[in-house]
Amino acid sequence: MRQQKRRVGFRATAYLFTFVVILYVAVFMNTPYIVYQPGSASEVAPMIHVQNADKDEKGTFMMTTVSASYANVALLIASVFNSNSEIIRKETRLGNKTEQEYAAEQVYYMNSSQSFAVQAAYHAANIPYKDVVDYLYVFSVPATGNREQFRPGDKIISVEGQTIPDPDALSALLSRRKIGDPVAVLLQREGKEVKEEVKLVEVKNQETGTVKPGLGVVIGAVQKVKPEVEGKTVSFVDTDVGGPSAGLMFTMEIINQLTPGDLTKGHRVAGTGTIEDDGNVGAIGGVKHKIVAADRKGAEIFFVPVKNYEEAKAKADQIGTDMKLIPVSTLAEALKYMQELPVKS
Repeated sequence: MRQQKRRVGFRATAYLFTFVVILYVAVFMNTPYIVYQPGSASEVAPMIHVQNADKDEKGTFMMTTVSASYANVALLIASVFNSNSEIIRKETRLGNKTEQEYAAEQVYYMNSSQSFAVQAAYHAANIPYKDVVDYLYVFSVPATGNREQFRPGDKIISVEGQTIPDPDALSALLSRRKIGDPVAVLLQREGKEVKEEVKLVEVKNQETGTVKPGLGVVIGAVQKVKPEVEGKTVSFVDTDVGGPSAGLMFTMEIINQLTPGDLTKGHRVAGTGTIEDDGNVGAIGGVKHKIVAADRKGAEIFFVPVKNYEEAKAKADQIGTDMKLIPVSTLAEALKYMQELPVKS
């Protein structure tokens, strides 16, 4: 009897152990793959605040995204049977960056696309503006840098109590110090202020070979666009979306709020494409996933960069959408199409 109970107990333990191993392998064990799938098609109006905005908008402009997941085994298996999934190796996306560095880079690109969108919209609406540095942003921290004090995605608020307007000002401030000197740095990290005492490290100019003291981080300047007339300031709410591909749709929405009338004409308009300050629209990645996302949200029109049109058209035909694809290479082309579009009855 006791021997039989021991056998039952052993089997139960073996089954439990096997279940835990399978669960770990399927759910928690990392794989070297990323799975791309259709993301969201989100209205951009709630993401933008324009002073004295014209709120006459019966339709909507939508930005589209791609969902990218670092895959576990369960997701990989499910993706094999999903016609809208795409599996790639991590290094294809990350290159030599860490996941944190890549995420920080995408946030920077989103912020830059917002600045370009404001510039392009001001230009289209004939509103004079100036471009200034808003803050300095940490892309990455090299192995020889101050990895204990900085993280990718940090905003540099001040150094030694001084607000730093641009990278040249930071370089000038630190040039008066020596390598190894401590400096007080105020950062913003995930919405909270962080104070750090940082020892200056050796920074070498790759072109000239000269050495100077630095913070030991790779930084970029995030721009802010200021109108030179009162009551036309544009600002954005924080989003969890990264990358530059919402630029065109941001610009369309800003113009709609800056100018009288309803540019949407009552239609549900989605799209993608980078934007430059002169209104040029650039190609993006993952357009086939964005087509699916827009179709699921009932978009009637989809603006797509000319260079992405063939891929977008192939996916649209595959899923049998009624959504109309409009290839554009400039903001002016997208505006012309909307201006000539009849009002939806």
